[in-house]
Amino acid sequence: MKGLILAAGDGGRLRPLTLETPKVLLEVAGDPLIHYPIKALRFAGVTEIAVVVGHNAPKVEEAVGNVYPDIKFLYNENFLGGNALSIGLARDFVADDPFVVCMGDHPISPKIVAGLLSDPGDGNILCVDPDASLPAQLNDATRVLVDDGGYIDSIGKDLETWSAIDTGVFKMTKEVFSVIDLLTNSLGTEVGISDVVRYLGTIGRPFSICDVGGAFWSDVDTLDDYVAIQSILG
Repeated sequence: MKGLILAAGDGGRLRPLTLETPKVLLEVAGDPLIHYPIKALRFAGVTEIAVVVGHNAPKVEEAVGNVYPDIKFLYNENFLGGNALSIGLARDFVADDPFVVCMGDHPISPKIVAGLLSDPGDGNILCVDPDASLPAQLNDATRVLVDDGGYIDSIGKDLETWSAIDTGVFKMTKEVFSVIDLLTNSLGTEVGISDVVRYLGTIGRPFSICDVGGAFWSDVDTLDDYVAIQSILG
């Protein structure tokens, strides 16, 4: 199993903190944000990891590479586009194997990746939190509606009826690459991961879910999020 961390974005909503410092290098409780998913992957036994960089790529590569010299880097020139494009760059890195995807700006508990890898499902899986309650988890959250069989029925930020919140941690298979190609051909560079999840659902290949309720995770999109998570983890 390999790990992929998405760290290409410009962190625009965290300015001025991100004017000089890449978002994933902002420190929370003494560690850069990106160290949390790296540590979670390694705790679960995922040691072959690639980081997709874009905005301020040299700074991210230097800071991460100095601490983790075995990590690979993939460059996304379309880093202002949808985050599915970053995943599409990993096809040679992961080859035919399933892989774990984490967000570089999400502090996550190691229990989340460990729980995902203990899931017996062999398809595409999204870790969801039905108990999310922190403002940083709910503000601008991607909502998920889960059907009775444990598969994703709907996903999106504007769902009025939903069961859980997308934590940004996935297990994916190589079939996502052809979907990303297909959607990019029709939608351009604005293809997001949720678009991929929705498309696979329409063709009878829905993502299943791994319930990680009770394990800590957070998104860090805004200055308010950053201050709140500092106070929780600091």
